[in-house]
Order: sequence, then C-alpha cells, then structure tokens
Amino acid sequence: MKSNYFFIALFFTSFVAEAQQKTKNNSTVITSLKKNINYLADDKLEGRRTGTAGEKLAYDFIQTEFKKVGLQTFTTDKKYVQEFEVNEGREIGQNTSFVIGDIAYIANEHYFPFAFSGNLAETQVEKIKKDITFYDLADLLKENQNNPHFDLKEKILSVCNEQISKNKKLLIFTNTGAIKDDLKFDEKDKTPALAIPVIYIKDILRNKLANGLNTVSLSVAVTAKTKFGHNVIGYINNKATNTIILGAHYDHLGYGEDHNSLYTGSIPMIHNGADDNASGTAALIELAKNLQKSTYKKYNYLFIAFSGEELGLFGSKHFTDHAGFDLKTVNYMINMDMVGRLNESTHGLTIGGYGTSPTWGEIINTKDTYFKINADSSGSGPSDHTSFYKKDIPVLFFFTGSHKDYHKPTDDAYKINYEGEYKIIQYIENIIAQTNKMEKLAFTKTREVSMGKSSFKVSLGIMPDYTFTGNGVMVDGVSENRPAIKAGIKTGDVLMQLGEHKFSDVQTYMDALNKFNKGESTKVKLLRGKEMMEFMVTF
Repeated sequence: MKSNYFFIALFFTSFVAEAQQKTKNNSTVITSLKKNINYLADDKLEGRRTGTAGEKLAYDFIQTEFKKVGLQTFTTDKKYVQEFEVNEGREIGQNTSFVIGDIAYIANEHYFPFAFSGNLAETQVEKIKKDITFYDLADLLKENQNNPHFDLKEKILSVCNEQISKNKKLLIFTNTGAIKDDLKFDEKDKTPALAIPVIYIKDILRNKLANGLNTVSLSVAVTAKTKFGHNVIGYINNKATNTIILGAHYDHLGYGEDHNSLYTGSIPMIHNGADDNASGTAALIELAKNLQKSTYKKYNYLFIAFSGEELGLFGSKHFTDHAGFDLKTVNYMINMDMVGRLNESTHGLTIGGYGTSPTWGEIINTKDTYFKINADSSGSGPSDHTSFYKKDIPVLFFFTGSHKDYHKPTDDAYKINYEGEYKIIQYIENIIAQTNKMEKLAFTKTREVSMGKSSFKVSLGIMPDYTFTGNGVMVDGVSENRPAIKAGIKTGDVLMQLGEHKFSDVQTYMDALNKFNKGESTKVKLLRGKEMMEFMVTF
C-alpha cells in the first residue's frame, strides 16, 4: 500500500508542477502581450501612420524586440528595417505662386492648380494674355443641376483639351454663380498631367484680375507626393532548404488623414489600433520567441512586421517583389491581422487561406473543441497574405472578427482579450509543429475575393493593384467565371475606360463601375504592354 501511495503522490506532484509551469508560461506571455500592445497603441505613437514619426517609434520598438529574441537580420544590407516608397498622389509644389503687385496670394485659400495641371515657370501674365482662356462654370452648373449623369471633372477636362487644341497657354476656371462646385486640389487624382497649366481662382482673385493683368506674376508646380514606409524583418536560419514566413502589419490610421477611418466626429483623434494591428504584431513577437527556443529545425523562419497595409498592402507587396531570394523556397505564410478581440462567448476564429493547400484540411480541424472556426478557402483578401498568395505561396490568415471599434479612435488596448490571443498563438504554434514533420506544402489556387467592402451593383471580377502609381487601374488578379476573365482581361492589364467613362485610379474606377447595372454590356479600354486594346464585357 505504501508503494501505491508513493506513486500516487509522485504522479500528483508531477501533475501540479506541470500545471504550475503552464500557468507561469501563460502569465509570462500575457504580461508580454500587454506590454507590447500597450506600447504600440499608446497615444505617443499617434496611430502609427506609414511614413510618420509614430511609425518610426513603432519600427524601432519592433526591431529592438527582434534583437532581444536573437533574430538575425535578413536584408542584403544587414538591417532589420526594409524601406519602401509610397506614392501618395500629387501636391502643390513650393514654386507655385500667384502674385498681384506686391501681394502674394495663398494656394488652396485664394486659388489652386488642378492636380492634372501642367507646370509653368514664373511668368508675367500680361505677356501671354492673348493665349489665356477664362472659363466661368456658373452657366454650366446651372444647366446641369438636375442632371444625375453630369460629371463636372469630365467637362472640365473636355474644355481643357479643346483649349489645348487651340494652342492656349493658360486656362483659368472660376464660378460666379450661386450653385457651388466643391472643386479643390485633389491629391489622389491620377489623371495624366496636361500640356498647359490649369488653375481655379476664387472671388478675391477674380475681382483683382478685373483690374488688368499687367502686375500679375504666376508660376505653377504640381509634383509627386511620396513618403517612405518601413518593414521590419527578422530571421531564424536553420540552414534549411525552405522557409516559413510569419507576418503581421503594424501600421494604422494615424488621425485618419487617408480617409480610411469610420470615425464620424469633427475633431481629429488618434486611432491607436490596438486590435488592428498591435495585436497581430505582439503575437508575431511571441512566436519569434517561441520558435527561437523550439526544436522545429526542418525549416527556416522569417518574421515580417509590415507597414503600408492600411494604404493598400504596400509593405507586403514590396517585400514579395524585392524579397532577395527565390520565393519558390517559401513553404507557406501565416498572417495575423486583428487577433486580439476573441469573443468569450463564441470563441469565433476566422482562418482564411484554408483552400490554398490540401494540407490545411489535414491539419486544421474545423470542429475544434475550443475555437468555433470559420474556415475561408480564399487565399486573397484585405490583408498582407494576399501578396504572398499571388506568388503561388500557401497562406493562412488569422482574424477574430470585426467589431464596433474597427477603424475608429476607440480601438484601445484595454479592450484586448489577452487570454484569447494567447490561445491563438498556441494554435498557430501547433500548426507549425505539425508541418515541421511534413515536406513542403503543395499550393492550390482558390477563388479570389474583393479587397474591401462593396455596395456596387456590378463587378468586373478583378483585384486592383492598389500600389500602382500610373494612370488607370492595374489588374493584380482576375477571378474565375467573372466578367473580366470571360472578356479576355488579364493580370497586368491597365484598365483606362468603361464605356464612355474614363478613370485614372481605383476610386474613379469605382465611380465608373457604379454607373452600370447587372446584365448590361459595355466596352473596356485597356493598355496591355504598350498596346491599347478594347474588349466587350457583360456584367
């Protein structure tokens, strides 16, 4: 009997010790998650908007954490940080001026050049007055005030092209009528620059010009507006043939300057983005710690904290286009975006990319005993795994769901479910453990989904390249059995026009798309390489 008591006591002691160790590990990870998320979602980072001082504080913090873990650098210049350029559109250059006598008037307050204006070196307007056209929009706006199909910008461009054909050197628009036009300098406008300067003047300048042009000096400079984003990359080199990539974006919305906020208030507020995506970034750091200490040596591990995701996947696209190694050696990519708000009642967890490899169906049990798993087969979607899927790499995308604080200033650290996030980290590590026993995964192409929410009546079935800086919309992917692929549109084509409606970027493309109904047919004009082509498409 004493012998039995001894073994029972030994077993119980061992069980308690193991439970205490698990509790300790749990507590350690949760403490770390809280520390990291609270820092990344602190007001002093001002929303971690790409290209800002707040982004720098964030990427400095992440690279410090990577160094603590013992991750190696990966880029060819042996740095953790990979810089990339983000084209923000256009801006009014410093050389733009409008001077009458000794008074310099203020761009955007008294006048502005259109974003598609040609540039003009400083000129005495009197010298070119016979080549100037003044155009008052008042009658045009009055005639079309009840016309739902009237497009003011299209009309302005039409007037511009007509005046260019008459060899005019300057075109000045104004509006003396009661109907407001809401015109302004549109920094996101990608309409190709015209051959002549085109400006809009407000009341004060219009009245001043009525006195003559002999003392007027004008210069126009519309320039590209660019900034730089920064990915943070760390590496565990197990000297393996193939590599597993783990990623999460760390950028967020700043004060909502890029018009992607759902906040409706009038006072600018910091969007801290605790769930979106300080949560995923913190999970990435914990997985780096665990894998650095693990026995999983069959693959190398690459950890990437992306910036530019909120602007259109700029960071992940830059990495996949400038990886510096053969992407065919990537086994798979796991993306964590908004993993911090697990619902305590439902334990709902969305796992995207389920269909990108047949192996995922063997590993992921959709009848999990803890998580209620929503398995989404698509390899594409509005987050960074899409950039890897497009390179024929199997992906998984972890997401605990949207909520009322999404893209609002109220997405704060105290609302994070840290226990839930810890369980997701464990779940992901278990997937890595299982694939450590397997050969490189096979890739499967899946259906493609829209990059965002849509209320459009029709769809072409393309995925736009949001990082494309040229005129038009570059096709980054086409969906099976949708109008675009049936019409013959291919990845890499640059769409320019739907029917009579020209467009210069994704936003104006969407405006054009919204003019059509299901069942209608129209011509699509596009550029394939250097060749302009037309296709008939039916929605």
